Amino acid sequence: MTDTAAPGKPGLAVSPLAVPFPKMEPVAGVELSTSRAGFYKHERPDVVLMRFHPGTAVAGTFTRHAVGSAPVDWCKGAIQASGGRARALVVNAGCANSFTGQAGATAVERVMDAVSTELGCRRAEVLMASTGVIGVVLQYGKILNVLQDALVRLTPNGWTDSAKGIMTTDTFPKGAVAEAVIGDRTVRIVGICKGSGMIAPDMATMLSFLATDAAIAPAALQAILSPAVVRTLNSVTVDGDRSTNDTCLLFATGRAGGPEITDASAPELDAFKAALEAVLLDLGHQLVKDGEGAQKFVRVEVNGAVSEASARKIARTICESPLVKTAIAGEDANWGRIVMAVGRADEPVVREKIAIRFGDLVAARDGAVSAEYDEAAMSAYMKNAELAISVDVGAGSASAVMWTCDLTHGYISINGDYRS
Repeated sequence: MTDTAAPGKPGLAVSPLAVPFPKMEPVAGVELSTSRAGFYKHERPDVVLMRFHPGTAVAGTFTRHAVGSAPVDWCKGAIQASGGRARALVVNAGCANSFTGQAGATAVERVMDAVSTELGCRRAEVLMASTGVIGVVLQYGKILNVLQDALVRLTPNGWTDSAKGIMTTDTFPKGAVAEAVIGDRTVRIVGICKGSGMIAPDMATMLSFLATDAAIAPAALQAILSPAVVRTLNSVTVDGDRSTNDTCLLFATGRAGGPEITDASAPELDAFKAALEAVLLDLGHQLVKDGEGAQKFVRVEVNGAVSEASARKIARTICESPLVKTAIAGEDANWGRIVMAVGRADEPVVREKIAIRFGDLVAARDGAVSAEYDEAAMSAYMKNAELAISVDVGAGSASAVMWTCDLTHGYISINGDYRS
């Protein structure tokens, strides 16, 4: 662990797997600002405001958690009511505003009232996301107190500060960029996210916000985002706990020019889809690399499953097994724990065909320890910061990949004093 202090919460050291924040050029039609509203005791930004060019399209994926937050409820309804158009996004850290009943919903509405009045737009064109402690009603007055200042300080160069402003137990800000060509125009995709613990998305991730200057209609934008999320943000897990606030929003300002594309299957969008998926996967990997207490970044691939869904379930079971994760933390190539996780996934497998690899090293083959198993080589491999585990379950031809981290004493320490 480095001794460098993390910007999210005092006392946390920056993850040894930290990724440098990329250079982020402005996205035409997007302005951002950060403010300190006082949701935290210590000095740090905790509110982000984004303003979008009129007519900006928006698509979103949200948690399916049974106790979704008030901001999630608002966004779902607002995107439908606005026809997928957005003028602003408000994000706060330090209070999840989840499990807060009508008081929480009213708090969101008060913020939406104020922002929409200032921008002269419909309430449904203003979205909100929150992260922090569950069960605490958002003190919306704190946001209203900094709103005027936030509006004055909007800038197209605010991506770096915004990535820091949405952090909670994150130890480094997370961002990713890409470009793609649509027709005769080059478009930019920029994304930021936050997340470190309570990461096991079933739709997106903790909080993730992306913007592009491409001209894509709302329905097409949603049709592009949803499947991309499954292969990226839905394929990472830190601790197996899903959040009440998971939100992924993609905004398309159209400022790159050209006619708005309405068909998600249009061939000219192929490069854009690939670039978007690359940004989402980059962000997802950074979430895992900043997993609370993480020292190892682990890729888990499952082959030979009866379906992709089955392969994904087996991979997730391996990734979220405390026994597997602690073995990785202890640099122990205990492949028996992999076998345990595969079997308890309750998916079709052929025991006599199961094979397990750590990197290029074969641990098991045909349902038993391999003849070339080398304990010393395995132990040496486990000392790497980045690991790859692959399993063939011998039941079919489908595969899936997920990413996770180890489970260390650091995770317990961080969560033991989370509210302090």
